Amino acid sequence: MSTPIDTPEEGAVIDGRYQVLYRLGAGGMAEVFCAEDLQLGRKVALKLLYRRFAEDEEFVERFRREASHAAGLQHPNVVSVYDRGSWDGTYYIAMEYLEGRSLKDVITQSGALPLAESIDVTTQVLRAAKFAHKRGIVHRDLKPHNVIVDESDPTHPRVKVTDFGIARAGASDMTQTGSIMGTAQYLSPEQAQGHATGPQADLYSIGVMLYELVTGRVPFEGESAVTIALKQVSEEPVPPSQLNPAVTPELEDAILRALSKDPAHRQADAEQFINELDHARSLLPDPEAIPPGEIVPPPEEWTGEEPAAEPWAPPEEEERDGSNRTWLWALGLGLLVAVVAVAALLLTGNERVTVPSVVGASLAAATDRLEDEGFEVVTVRENSAKERNEVIGQDPEGGTRVDEGSRVRLTVSDGPGTATVPDVVGDGRNAARQALEEAGFEVEEETESSDDVGENRVIEQRPDGQTQAPSGATITIVVSTGPERTDVPNVVGQSEDDATAALQDAGFTVGTTEDETADAEPGTVLSQNPAGGARAKRGSRVNLVVAAEPAQVAVPDVTGRSQANATSTLRNAGFDVNVTTTDVDSPDEDDRVQRQSPSGGRAERGSTVTITVGVFDPDLNPDPEPETTPQTTPQTTPAEPTG
Repeated sequence: MSTPIDTPEEGAVIDGRYQVLYRLGAGGMAEVFCAEDLQLGRKVALKLLYRRFAEDEEFVERFRREASHAAGLQHPNVVSVYDRGSWDGTYYIAMEYLEGRSLKDVITQSGALPLAESIDVTTQVLRAAKFAHKRGIVHRDLKPHNVIVDESDPTHPRVKVTDFGIARAGASDMTQTGSIMGTAQYLSPEQAQGHATGPQADLYSIGVMLYELVTGRVPFEGESAVTIALKQVSEEPVPPSQLNPAVTPELEDAILRALSKDPAHRQADAEQFINELDHARSLLPDPEAIPPGEIVPPPEEWTGEEPAAEPWAPPEEEERDGSNRTWLWALGLGLLVAVVAVAALLLTGNERVTVPSVVGASLAAATDRLEDEGFEVVTVRENSAKERNEVIGQDPEGGTRVDEGSRVRLTVSDGPGTATVPDVVGDGRNAARQALEEAGFEVEEETESSDDVGENRVIEQRPDGQTQAPSGATITIVVSTGPERTDVPNVVGQSEDDATAALQDAGFTVGTTEDETADAEPGTVLSQNPAGGARAKRGSRVNLVVAAEPAQVAVPDVTGRSQANATSTLRNAGFDVNVTTTDVDSPDEDDRVQRQSPSGGRAERGSTVTITVGVFDPDLNPDPEPETTPQTTPQTTPAEPTG
């Protein structure tokens, strides 16, 4: 691959901060340099987008996504992203610089690893995948080229996964098929077929890596990437125990399950894969011994589809110049040092001394004390809540008796580090708290009423989402209590119109139901819910029960009354009146109601009551002969009721 003419020279300072030390390698989109962070005094791996891509919006967007996705993955088994920016017409990402080899280099140079070491390495890769999957990020190109082995502690090598740049959070418009093609030997069947992929695709790739770690070869090989991809879809792998008889049934079951063609038949998630490997490791012989000559070595003519990785991250197309020669030179030098050390011990003998305790001291003070007492000091850094450069661990521990001149390994705090704050505005209270805590932050809550944001949902957060904050920092979320609560006016006894106006003025809506059985003036408020004096959300509804005129009313008895009086009485009671007449024999019955229908009880308001009024006709009723009657005291005629 050709190198751009405008590659920065050694000593160039990128963006006023990163001084280029030397070139590490190149990938499909960018060159990678080892650089010195002039502000923090540490080495970084600086990934610089080729200028020919800097004007291509798709490439720039992909490059930015790489930084965004990786910056949110602060985990001991993931290469950290420190910074990103633009410089001289292009873009860069500043990443963690690692002194180490790619896992592909380790396998190529050493062949199959012991089973316990293979499980330990794979478990660390699974932890990185588990962390990413919980955040919705699938790597889609996991392979030993993308795994860097830090061998500063040979007994406990740490691995870190790189190149989350092609990982995607959720859906992506980068491809039309919904998948991203990776290296064919580690490609899941669903990727090979162009189907949408999820976390199970990463588990398949990790299964291939573990297969290669315990056998020294990948499950499927071929003359071309297409041939290999077809085998991934249609062929079953040779059981690893046939290539390495030391592979136990439990370990083989875990590997072959991960290599299932159907994603549904693989482990449910990375956590289950880790548990299966923990179980398999607990059943390994102790100490583990692999009989010599029983592991089938990888074919000499095959070196993998892609060249080996640089120390910091896996380049896609070019390996670091002279890496094999450097490794052989270092191995030879190491053997020479070991021989000299053994000879010195044989000649001079050992003197046992006590290791001082330096935990809690500054790195400078701890180093001075240990070196003054003749110890060799090596340091490793970890992010922690302790202040930067404070010693947070040592091996051997203080008080231990060791040989004079022994090495003491200090674990030094690199400060809390930074992490991307998840954006939780609009999320439910519990979901927001969980997302922030999983990202490594503490959470404090405040509450505030809101007419727009539902109860128990996040109105705002401080600091804002998608910003960088120190790991372990406290993120404040403001949680909605819903609309503001206010006192409900007491409107019982008021007219419906007055009650409605009072409630609406207080910020409530009003609903009414009618009660036709109440003994109250129609339109009077009989009850309300919520009751007067209660506190309720502004804008909520207050229900009123209002007295209504009954549908049926009592029919007045107007028999014996005059026609005018009867008609008035019935109409006042809510009835229409129909008048009929009938002849009567007595002038006293003239204009008097003789009968009515209905004659009593209850009837529908507005219905008709028929009254029959007496009519006296003198022609039909001549006066009778006057009779002599004793004179009596005059009687007073009773007054007619008026209704």
